[in-house]
Order: sequence, then C-alpha cells, then structure tokens
Amino acid sequence: MTNTSRGRGLKAAALVGLLATAGAGTAYAYWTASGTGAGSAAAATMQTVTVDALVASDNPKAALYPGGSADVVLRLTNPNPYSVQVYSVAGNGPAAADASHPGCTTTGVSFTGSAAPLSPATYVPANSSALITLPGAAAMDTTSLAACQGATFSLPVTAEVRK
Repeated sequence: MTNTSRGRGLKAAALVGLLATAGAGTAYAYWTASGTGAGSAAAATMQTVTVDALVASDNPKAALYPGGSADVVLRLTNPNPYSVQVYSVAGNGPAAADASHPGCTTTGVSFTGSAAPLSPATYVPANSSALITLPGAAAMDTTSLAACQGATFSLPVTAEVRK
C-alpha cells in the first residue's frame, strides 16, 4: 500500500508540473503572439453643463449683509445622456448688483469657490438638473455701499464637471 500511495503522489506531482508548464507556455504564447488588425474608437464630445445661481425657485438659507456670508445655491443642468460629477466650482469675475440698484458700484461681494473635488461627491443625473448649495460661499465685506441694501447679486461662476 505504501508503494501505491507513493506512485499516486509522483503521478500527481508530474501532472501538476505538466499543467504548470503547459499554462506557462500558453501565457507566453498569448503575450508574444503577433498579428495585424484594424480598429477604431471615437470620444463623444460632452455637451455643456449650464450653471444658474439663485434661480427663482431656489432659496438660499441665509441673507447676505455687510460683514457676513451667505449660502450660494446653484442649479446645474446636464443635457448629456450620462451623469456627470461636479468636481469644483470657482468664481469667474466680479459680483454685480441687479439693475434696480445702479448706485451699488462697490458691492464688496466675493465668492469663495469649492475645494476640488467637491465633498461630498455630487452628481447631476443624465438629462436633468440638480441643486447644489455651497454653504457660506458668498461674503460681503464692510466696504459695500449703502446703495447695495436689498440688491440681488450676480455671481459669475464656473463649474468643472467630469464624466
């Protein structure tokens, strides 16, 4: 019985060695095989995701006043057939007061952009819109003119989105 067990062990070891060698040969042949062929790929162009700050139906949680800060609410509209991640939001120019406050020439209003990547990760689903609130992202310093009282400010921003 000892010889039979030993014989089976040798046969098993030989089989494992054979399979390992055959597998290595197959892998080697796979990685060193050559040939010709043709293929092509094209990257689709992402459509522009639009950003609107404080659209009529969106309400900030805090009002802006000299020496204070307020939330900025953004509506991002994604016309693409796939969702996009909002990676960051940055200011893109000076704040401007609405047309009914022409004397508000020194607004003192600034925008603080988001860290990249935006945390928590925020996505806009395919072919839809989403609201994003940036807490305390707008600030008004004490140089604001009295003529700015009650004004609505336009804050130009740029949102970086990724597929």
